[in-house]
Amino acid sequence: MRRKVSKKILKGKVVSAKMQKTVVVAVELPKKHPIYGKMVKNTRRFKARIDNPIKEGDEVVIEECRPLSKEVTWIVTENLSEGKK
Repeated sequence: MRRKVSKKILKGKVVSAKMQKTVVVAVELPKKHPIYGKMVKNTRRFKARIDNPIKEGDEVVIEECRPLSKEVTWIVTENLSEGKK
């Protein structure tokens, strides 16, 4: 019997929207430095599938999903910049 694993959910900023169905989302992941103890910002870029058109600079929520292509394993679930103008 397989154990159900929850999907990861991350919030980030769209840095590239030049592809047709895919956007690149930059997510800042703060980490504590192992020696100095200072919080260091690590930025990871994820490719995510979209349904609605999204512009660069929008804040979005992405959720992990099954592999949709070689590099795309995330989908955009919510556009947080939609209500702000």
